[in-house]
Amino acid sequence: MAKVRKDGRGRVLHKGESYLRSKSLYCFSYTDSFGNRRFIYANDLEQLREKETRFIRDRIDGMDTYLAAKASINYVFDRYMSTKTDLRGKTKAGYLYTYDRYVRNGFGKRRIGDVRYSDVLQFYLDLISNELGISTIEHINSLLRSAFKVAIRDNVIRSNPTDDVMHEVKRMVKEKPAKRALTIEEQRAFINYLNKPEYIRWKPLFTVMFGTGCRIGELIGLRWSDLDFESSMISINHSIVYYSNYGKSEGRKCRYEVGLPKTEAGIRMIPMLNEVREAFLQEKRNQEESGCLSIVEIGGMSGFIFCNRFGNIHNQAALNHEIKHLVDNYNAEEMVKARHEGRKPLMLPRFSCHTTRHTFCTRLCENETNIKVIQSVMGHKNIQTTLDIYADVSERKKEEIFRNLNYGNIF
Repeated sequence: MAKVRKDGRGRVLHKGESYLRSKSLYCFSYTDSFGNRRFIYANDLEQLREKETRFIRDRIDGMDTYLAAKASINYVFDRYMSTKTDLRGKTKAGYLYTYDRYVRNGFGKRRIGDVRYSDVLQFYLDLISNELGISTIEHINSLLRSAFKVAIRDNVIRSNPTDDVMHEVKRMVKEKPAKRALTIEEQRAFINYLNKPEYIRWKPLFTVMFGTGCRIGELIGLRWSDLDFESSMISINHSIVYYSNYGKSEGRKCRYEVGLPKTEAGIRMIPMLNEVREAFLQEKRNQEESGCLSIVEIGGMSGFIFCNRFGNIHNQAALNHEIKHLVDNYNAEEMVKARHEGRKPLMLPRFSCHTTRHTFCTRLCENETNIKVIQSVMGHKNIQTTLDIYADVSERKKEEIFRNLNYGNIF
């Protein structure tokens, strides 16, 4: 016969209930649907049992609603996300940010059993009419498709209303041209513009960006200890992520965290170009002269190479804003300068931090034919990513070669 458990006042404790003497709290423990132990606390037994009753009722009601296909898309999505325990912090934050921004407060409130293919199509077309890009729509579709797939496997709904929707969207909507890499002339013009006294402090950072192809999280996470000047190699072994704590009790305050690179292939060694080596050395000289050094510690790491005037590391949004500022100033000056010199101005397109990575990969593809070498340097997990860039470069080089043949009058 099982031993009857009682609290200090002689009251019988039910299964899952206990009294924590060290905290003077009553506790009810249970296992959630994903096998995780959860706890409910209260100051007295009556209050605890009221919480237990509400919890059990809500659990039954929620599951009944789900099984009857009357639960909202939000419920299904949150259920799906609770199973993704293997996601890295930045990836999960990105999923939640996209869903919360575009789905949760509108389309996400619809019942899963009422959603049809045409509903999803109309939702996407409405987003596009509000100037949302196809790539973002594809991201949203990927999240909804995965959430509905969970409901199918739970035998709650029979078919996935997102099936083939993106094919129809792309047929109906003309996709905007993909963002391109900078040309050699544009890249050179941007870097040379940083020689102006008011912008010279940015030159080492952007030289490294254009000369390594690092992802922005890898770049801002670089430490002096990651550099080997003797062998002229850069070790990429971690990344700094900057994201919101979506869904967490502390709110949505942004913070930095140390994580692994985006993929396992992201852990790699990158040879230093001469210009990159000099940029690192110049940054060190600049910091010694100004006394502006990185003062932050993130995940036990310190000694970060690039920092702002307050000693904090950069973040992607701030760098993208600075690029916009630099490009706009360059273009304004270039227009005036070209008019005075009687020539066509070399205008720079607005670009982002990621464009510097794409530009570096393009330069590699223009000068290297070994795809595996390019993949290794870039840290691409999927070689198809490398092949797509290489194919684009090869197509442009083919056109250039044939233009040169025409100019040469070889026939």
